[in-house]
Amino acid sequence: MILDLKGLSSVTDILVIASGHSDRHVQAVSEHLAQEMKKRGFLPLGSEGLQDGRWALIDYGDIIVHVFYDDIRRYYDLEGVWRDAPVIFAEKEPCAPRPAGEKN
Repeated sequence: MILDLKGLSSVTDILVIASGHSDRHVQAVSEHLAQEMKKRGFLPLGSEGLQDGRWALIDYGDIIVHVFYDDIRRYYDLEGVWRDAPVIFAEKEPCAPRPAGEKN
């Protein structure tokens, strides 16, 4: 999900919220995003949680990216916290349940 926080937050303009279905998936999504952003000339101001795989945060200043393990995303519910923000992009099924038998 991508939210437009212009006028709602003094910290950032765009909030990206994504999910992974396992610790490794969260790490892979975060690493891929960082690589793609770097290719385009964007370097993070800071990052947290990239090694743990439960919740990664990458701060690009005007854009902040959160990549959550599904259950953690549901718990923190940033979409609910920022429910007044205009939605730039929304997944069809955010935080879909993991396929049967899939584990961390």
